[in-house]
Amino acid sequence: MAFETKEELLERYIQMDKPACPHCEQKMTLWEVPPINFSDGLGWGTPYLFVCFNDDCPSFKGGWHHLQETMEAPASYRCINEPGQKNFEYMPVFSPVGATGGKLDDAALIEQEAKKELTKKTFSILTDYYIAKDWDEILKILLDPAIPGRARLKAAEMVGELGEVEAIEHLVNHKFPTPVLVEGVEAAIEQLHERHFTRECPYCAEIIKKRATLCRYCNKEVPRA
Repeated sequence: MAFETKEELLERYIQMDKPACPHCEQKMTLWEVPPINFSDGLGWGTPYLFVCFNDDCPSFKGGWHHLQETMEAPASYRCINEPGQKNFEYMPVFSPVGATGGKLDDAALIEQEAKKELTKKTFSILTDYYIAKDWDEILKILLDPAIPGRARLKAAEMVGELGEVEAIEHLVNHKFPTPVLVEGVEAAIEQLHERHFTRECPYCAEIIKKRATLCRYCNKEVPRA
């Protein structure tokens, strides 16, 4: 069985028909599992669940009284279903708004779909630019904060392969939002230096030839690379 990333699972679950809660027959909501352990400490085993968030659900309404009587706890439970499974289980909540922060409502799902489409479109554009060796346009995509991270990471790889030495200045002076993207950009900068036989001056940080012994910008002697 092939391993699916969290993003791939979400894409698949979005296409599923939402199950109906067996207690109130309301359509359940896709919910993102928080990064915490539950029950036996082993976690949920899935990054997403379907959850009944109907506050008038008999299970949720009756749960407050049941748990107060049996556990002396001010809590209730919501009906849950693991995507693709037929059985229904329950998770505890300690207030009417408990767990609602992870709800993936229609707006969130639409946003996710739009991001997926933008990523797909950007990869197609990158392919065209790569074939044309248009590294300048690829660089623009890499520097655009509105472009999804996966596409920007691919753009960094392409800039490293195709870019001229001028690209380095843009990369070192731009702030990137994630450690993964920062790492990808650093790898691209290193590749650009290797391809063009350049390096940074240790004194003024201007780009000089790797074999240079005197920086042409600050006129200081530099150690051989």
